[in-house]
Amino acid sequence: MANAGAPLVSLTGGFICPPWMAVIVQAFTGVTYENQTGGTACLPRRVEGYYVPVYIEQGLQALRRAFEVSLGGAGTHRGLPADVLDEIRGAVSLLVMMSSTRSGHPEMRMALDESRFYEIDEAWVPVTTPDGPGILTWENSD
Repeated sequence: MANAGAPLVSLTGGFICPPWMAVIVQAFTGVTYENQTGGTACLPRRVEGYYVPVYIEQGLQALRRAFEVSLGGAGTHRGLPADVLDEIRGAVSLLVMMSSTRSGHPEMRMALDESRFYEIDEAWVPVTTPDGPGILTWENSD
């Protein structure tokens, strides 16, 4: 979901000081976020929603190992082996988020949204959150 007329917030190039990690919860907000993804492929991707910081060092390091070491920083264009998918699942499960729409809602662990497997790439991972579907994103390695 990306609204062509929505204001665009680029997460690439100094908007946020590294290290950072966030979920863009997909929603009709009138704001579209863009990040460079795919490792050395440098693919720009966009999604409309709202930004929720979810930085947890262990989760970020596990995701970086999966994409930068196991996949060599080249993104998923050559495929996503089952063992690397397991690494990504494990990394995502380390992350928690409190609902921003329901008061008093406890923290919930995020999960990889495997119904959107085809969207997975470095710095762009579809997840389920307490607020609904989202994109987990962080600074691309390239």
